[in-house]
Amino acid sequence: MSLRFDGKVAIVTGAGGGLGKTYALELAKRGAKVVVNDLGGDRHGTSSSTSMADKVVQEIKSAGGQAVANYDSVEFGDKIVKTAIDNFGRIDIVINNAGILRDVSFVKMTDLDWDLIFKVHVKGAYSVTKAAWPYMRDQKYGRIVVTSSNAGVHGNFGQTNYAAAKSALIGFANALAQEGAKYNILANTLVPTAGSRLTETVMPQNLVDALKPDYVTPLVTYLVHESFPESGKVFEAGAGWYGTLQYYKSKGKVIPNATADDIAKNWNVLTDMNGAEYIGTMQEQTGRLLAVLEETPVTTTTTSTGGSTFPTNVKSSVLFQEIADGIKEDPAAVKAIKSIILYSITDGKTELAKFTLDFKSATPSVYLGDVKNSEKANATVTVADNDFVDIASGKINAQKAFMGGKLKVKGNVMLLQKLQSVLEKKKKAKL
Repeated sequence: MSLRFDGKVAIVTGAGGGLGKTYALELAKRGAKVVVNDLGGDRHGTSSSTSMADKVVQEIKSAGGQAVANYDSVEFGDKIVKTAIDNFGRIDIVINNAGILRDVSFVKMTDLDWDLIFKVHVKGAYSVTKAAWPYMRDQKYGRIVVTSSNAGVHGNFGQTNYAAAKSALIGFANALAQEGAKYNILANTLVPTAGSRLTETVMPQNLVDALKPDYVTPLVTYLVHESFPESGKVFEAGAGWYGTLQYYKSKGKVIPNATADDIAKNWNVLTDMNGAEYIGTMQEQTGRLLAVLEETPVTTTTTSTGGSTFPTNVKSSVLFQEIADGIKEDPAAVKAIKSIILYSITDGKTELAKFTLDFKSATPSVYLGDVKNSEKANATVTVADNDFVDIASGKINAQKAFMGGKLKVKGNVMLLQKLQSVLEKKKKAKL
């Protein structure tokens, strides 16, 4: 038993039975102090009882471990985390395992069926993790697991609500992984297949009995150990099989000036998965799309909010189009900047194009060319086309680019920080 958890404190939600119980028992056996959370309700989320959590705590203590029960609904994550802090003084591990089912065909589904599923699975994981996050950031350590499902990956008849919620949790964990990276907080998704009070509604009893929760526990134990190195991944376990799930995209095809008819004619090529590529992050996907521009002949233009056109031979045009689209949707987002920022995009030596971000006018706009109407730019940025794309995709750190001379700024440099803040909030681009 080399993977020990001495000194670590874990919260396991829904730990009164099934998978959660096996996680709690195993972590306690390996030295962790465990908060056994369970509302004690039925699989539909309509009742409660303290007995389930109490029994697991007693089992842990009888074996010489340390544990405390918590009976709060996961939507009250602050109370669950408070139990950990009050009893053990810290929180290192959160396993978001609690779940319910309200299976019904979509045509018969009620708002209650939908809302309860999201309250427990998505809001619950958010609430518990949100409450634990500040402690993990301060101690620069944390391990988080969210529980998805094959229904969330593939869908399942009669489980539209459940499938949607379980799919949401994958994106939730992947985003947490990025935000937690510099604080040594790892977040991953588990897709378990095990017999439980939830799966007995969709599996025959003999299969429920055969798919023991204990088969999933070894993977989860490793996922939350301090030696585990990966984050933002999806892992699967069931019936003694363990593996990972990744997203691949077809090579596709560049079709300039495509029409719907062109798409139809090329459909087999577009969807051919031979030679498919693994895309792991948003930055990789952005870089992939920007690289496509190099393959596209300069025969088309895209329209900006200012009524001018952006040249497609300049890869940065995509980024300025994103900014233009963003302020068109929400002009008030840049109201606080009240300035004009001019970008000079070069090939490393020669200027390729100028883009003006006019946030000073009553109607903010982004347009191709120099500043109009005898106005002057409050800040002028000079940067090579390829470097600006790499900065936007995260390959180059903006501050390092500035300090290294790749990103040259004349005028009020603080305006770029304000712009970056706005763009991050709008999730349209990243300087």
